[in-house]
Amino acid sequence: MEGRVLRMKFYSLHILFGCLFLACLGCGASTADLPEAETAEVTAEPPATTPREEPANSQAELQTAEAGPPSAAEAENPEAEQPDEEEGEEYVEPPRLPPPVGATAMPEPNRVWVDLQKKLVFVDGYISLQEGMLEMFACPAGTKEHESIVAVYSSAQVVHAALLAVGAEVGTPVQFNPEFKPPTGTEIAVEVRWQDKAGEWQSIEAQQWITDIKTGKPMDHPWVFAGSGFYKDEETGEKYYMAEGGELICVSNFSTATLDIPAESSQVNDGLLFEANAAKIPPLGTPVRLVLTPKLESQEEK
Repeated sequence: MEGRVLRMKFYSLHILFGCLFLACLGCGASTADLPEAETAEVTAEPPATTPREEPANSQAELQTAEAGPPSAAEAENPEAEQPDEEEGEEYVEPPRLPPPVGATAMPEPNRVWVDLQKKLVFVDGYISLQEGMLEMFACPAGTKEHESIVAVYSSAQVVHAALLAVGAEVGTPVQFNPEFKPPTGTEIAVEVRWQDKAGEWQSIEAQQWITDIKTGKPMDHPWVFAGSGFYKDEETGEKYYMAEGGELICVSNFSTATLDIPAESSQVNDGLLFEANAAKIPPLGTPVRLVLTPKLESQEEK
């Protein structure tokens, strides 16, 4: 719990810095704008956050932790030949897409940019699933990749703040009791961009990667900015943004979702309504960029 609290404090500092930075540019976003949704589901434990594990105190400690206790043979013969410390593949960071031109970067390690003039939010990630049933379209990396097509290099709270910065308005998360009420909020168009083997940019509407099981056609629902909510730790008084558990862009209804679909969609395994369209999705690990565009009234009037 202590490590989780420290990580959430780290995220809070980043989001505060990012919002203050954007405020200086005239966008007016702040952490005060983030909703403490009274209708949001509150769980017994705070949801898991995007894991960015703290490094071990030393390389020797890390190796000891991974190796576990010595075997009986090793204990009897401590001078026996040990595996080469340098064996195994060295971690190589996936390639990064070039940053979007004219957009302001949010604080690292989040790979999020805001274009205040065009009212766009850019979020980088990678393909985490090509085929299978879906509860999310996109999740923060290290959370629910097994049921999300895209994993993004960002906390959900930073994406929330970026949407506020470009004028999107938070609505309300889905409600199940005493009766179903769909989520509300500014409609957000989700586009996916990536580079093919020749280095040429490709683009597709996110719904084209999601198949409606009943119709066999692409999902025809939009996403709305439901805004998730906060969990309060009664012991510490700390607040946690609940979508950090994975519910960033959902296709099943979650009261913790940042973006959700405004239609009833089951979370039950045997009742899931959507699956990945493997024929259209690039290979696993492909770097992608999500482009989030709020459908603002001022733009629609033009």
